[in-house]
Amino acid sequence: MKSYSQFICQQCGYKSPSFLGKCPECGEWNSLVETVIATDGGQSSNSNIQIENKIFKLSEVKGFTAGRIPSGFSEFDRVLGGGIVPGSIVLISGDPGIGKSTLLLQAAMKIAEQTRLSNESKVSKVTKVQGKKSKTFDTSDTRDTFDTSVLYVSGEESPQQVKIRADRIGKIPDNLLILPETDVDIVVGVSEKLSPKLVIIDSIQTLTSQKLTGSAGSVGQLRECSQILQRWAKSTNTPIFIVGHVTKEGVLAGPKVLEHLVDTVLNLEGDDMYTFRILRSSKNRFGSTFEVGVFEMQDAGMIEVVNPSGVFLSHRINMRPGSVVVSTVAGGRPILAEVQALVTPTIYPVPTRRVTGLDFSRVQVVMASLSKVAKIALGNMDVYVSVAGGLKINEPACDLGVALAIASAARDVSVKGNVCAYGEVGLLGELRPVGNSKVRMSEAKRMGFNIFITPEKFKTLDEAIRYSVGQ
Repeated sequence: MKSYSQFICQQCGYKSPSFLGKCPECGEWNSLVETVIATDGGQSSNSNIQIENKIFKLSEVKGFTAGRIPSGFSEFDRVLGGGIVPGSIVLISGDPGIGKSTLLLQAAMKIAEQTRLSNESKVSKVTKVQGKKSKTFDTSDTRDTFDTSVLYVSGEESPQQVKIRADRIGKIPDNLLILPETDVDIVVGVSEKLSPKLVIIDSIQTLTSQKLTGSAGSVGQLRECSQILQRWAKSTNTPIFIVGHVTKEGVLAGPKVLEHLVDTVLNLEGDDMYTFRILRSSKNRFGSTFEVGVFEMQDAGMIEVVNPSGVFLSHRINMRPGSVVVSTVAGGRPILAEVQALVTPTIYPVPTRRVTGLDFSRVQVVMASLSKVAKIALGNMDVYVSVAGGLKINEPACDLGVALAIASAARDVSVKGNVCAYGEVGLLGELRPVGNSKVRMSEAKRMGFNIFITPEKFKTLDEAIRYSVGQ
């Protein structure tokens, strides 16, 4: 069977033997992707396929519950859905320097250390003690069976550079192996011989396949390399972590097929000005997509944050105008955060609106409700709204907290002490209830808050503002 490559337009299907910047058929730019085409010389073998070995009755397929591999981080395992599933492919993305490689290297070191200790424990079981003398059986085969390693494929850094980071993180296990390689066929060949416990690819944009002529990071190379890794992972039941780059807009670089191929897509978020990092899941075939993990970047690597609420509220100044504590829920975890607002008069005809850590469109809706329902004039005011600590909140439950913070800053009156707010604000100024109210309230009480501004107590935004801020 022979194979050759063609460039196929992803919009209209136009085929070209060479790359073209613009498709002659539909006029789309950069839509031609290099694709490997296999040919059997015109002879079709479809008639020889034995369907008995290809299809199964779904009702007769035996269920399989895979034991998950702990990553060594409870926060990491939370986002993954309880640990690493054998044979799964996890894609992790984030801005440059956010800590993707550091987090995965730490996880690789922890898994390698766990594997080594497990091997020693299993090997010791084949040793029998007879009186004062110990008789040790030949355990070479046993060691080969249990002595699985963790393979770290580095396509961006040299082994010396990875060693510098690993020395800073902690003690390096002997069974943590590094492979400085960018050829995906060599990576798969080495992995087949080693049978590692886990494979980490850093990064997918550096891998190439000899089947294609495109450069590393091109659409064709990304798709082909991802498919090769995906087939190998499923056939050997070996989990693979893949590091992916992001574009300047903050979205994952490469074709969408990359996200469709993998089982889990994680995004590591954070601000360069803060040390906290948030690990979110946007796709997870083995768990929830609403869980988050909180880490803190330090000199020794990523440190888990077990109590995020206490961390995000640690530097809060109580009874200050423009400051309100909101209770947000990420997956099954409640997190308290401080919403800050600054409202100042402007001399310019168009006032400034700046929002950090919140949905800008939702903040605009809240400001419109404040102007219409609560009669708070913001037309000649600059408004700045931010979530302290670098946390990003996407749920509408923080609408009420944002409204109270802006109203407090505009009137220069602080919100009552020990107040925690959560609730959705509608276009007509009504307050709508949100889910997990008991969980939110329980976390707030644990942190010392006993006054709650919620839709269960107040029906309209005007009532909530009069109670907490005054006229």
